[in-house]
Order: sequence, then C-alpha cells, then structure tokens
Amino acid sequence: MKKSLMAGWLLLIAAAGCGQVESRSYEALLRTLLRHSVPEMSVREAARDTGHYLFLDAREKREYEVSHLAHARWVGYETFDLSRLHDIPKDTPVVVYCSVGYRSEKVAEQLLSAGFKKVWNLYGGIFEWVNQGYPVHGPEGPTDAVHAYDATWGIWLKKGKKVYR
Repeated sequence: MKKSLMAGWLLLIAAAGCGQVESRSYEALLRTLLRHSVPEMSVREAARDTGHYLFLDAREKREYEVSHLAHARWVGYETFDLSRLHDIPKDTPVVVYCSVGYRSEKVAEQLLSAGFKKVWNLYGGIFEWVNQGYPVHGPEGPTDAVHAYDATWGIWLKKGKKVYR
C-alpha cells in the first residue's frame, strides 16, 4: 500500500514538471535548447494573471513591432541594456519572453544577477503563447501576426500568421 501510494506521488510530481507546452517535439527541443538556469513559468500560469507581471520582450525591435504580449515592454537581446530598466523596482514580478525562450533566458539571467528578485522565463516563448490561443497585439491592437524569426524556427509556431520581415 505504501509503495503504491509513493509511486502515485512520484508520478504526480513528475507529471507536474512536464507538459508546459502542448507539443511533445517542442518540449523535447526546449529541454535541450534551454539551460533551465532561471525559474520558468508556463504560458498557462502567466496568462492567468497578466496584470500581476511586467512582461519584458527580449526579441529584436522588428519582431516586437509585428506583435507582442499586451503591455509588454521591449528590452531586446542584442541591444539589451540594464540601464534602460532603472525605473523598475527590483521586487517587481517580471516575466521575460522571446520567440522560444532562449534569448529571454539569457536576459533573465542578467536581471537576476543585477538583483531583480522575481524573474521568470516564459517557457516556450511567444510561440507557445500563440499556440495555446492567447492574444498578441500589434501597433493597431489585437492581431494574428507573429514574427516567426526565420523559416527554421517558424516551424514551431503552429497558430497565427507568420511574418518574416
């Protein structure tokens, strides 16, 4: 009885760590691509209370200009500069995202090193956000357009209108 109860708990714990993204192949990619060096937040969890978090977009400006999460602040990746975040209190809950999570993980590492206390990487990035049916916004409001980075990475974006400009 105790062994089966323990086995059940172990399965439950293992299952809780899986399935943050809907595609098994995408999950496999993310497990190997990311270093998992910062706390990660699932799209579902982030979408539950978007008003509680400051979303930082770690993609390039041209990607952000196509679409981004509502009220997200662009910080970039290649041009990321901590001094542009001087107005953000270090205890602000921050979720950083990019296309799939690689660039945002690097930016999140820098935020944690700079003393930010509550920082998460959005697991699966904006691609998973859109794949799960959550909205994105462009210059004129809600849109289906999403910058898909390039044709190689764009295969992971299953919903929305892919843009490569």
